[in-house]
Amino acid sequence: MGKSKNVEEYIAQQRMAVASNPECGTSHYNLAIGLLGLKKYDEAEKVLFEAIECSPTLAEAYVQVGGICLQRGDLDGCLDWNQRAVKSRAGFSEGYGNIGFVQLQKGNIDEAITALKKAIAFNSNFVQAFTTLANAYLMTGLVEESIQANIKALSIEPDFAIAHNNLAIGYLEQGKYDKAIEHCDRAVEFGYDVNPEILKELAPHRK
Repeated sequence: MGKSKNVEEYIAQQRMAVASNPECGTSHYNLAIGLLGLKKYDEAEKVLFEAIECSPTLAEAYVQVGGICLQRGDLDGCLDWNQRAVKSRAGFSEGYGNIGFVQLQKGNIDEAITALKKAIAFNSNFVQAFTTLANAYLMTGLVEESIQANIKALSIEPDFAIAHNNLAIGYLEQGKYDKAIEHCDRAVEFGYDVNPEILKELAPHRK
């Protein structure tokens, strides 16, 4: 109960901030984040549009609208809003990361790789961008590049289960079973649901 009560209080405070300073994009944005916390997507979207109207360079607001589109299963809308985000602020790595993610979902692997490389160029600690890039490389058969991207992700966040899972797949592709088993076990240890097919394929190679 505590959490939603806190969110309600936070929202009430942000509504007051918006009322006292309706031209401030950040106040609208903060209110929208509170509404998203309660899954009030329609109202949050309206408030985000107001935030963007007040502050056209508030790239985070564009990204949040993109997130609401994704919630509705609207990949094109999500892509569009993230493209607006990177136009509104140069070098906005989160927008590029999301563009890469959506392009990958749409099967546009080359476009995904281009966007993800930009995300990483602007933020070299963007762990999700590295793992998404690793997936894109794996889909195009660039196994070694995929492995390197996952290793980079783990250098930032050693417990990142998805990267361990991806490495298990990459090393399995290369026939490096010991390394594949090591990362598979780490992925499981950090709570990742490893594909049963991979577990089955690795089973005979366990010592």
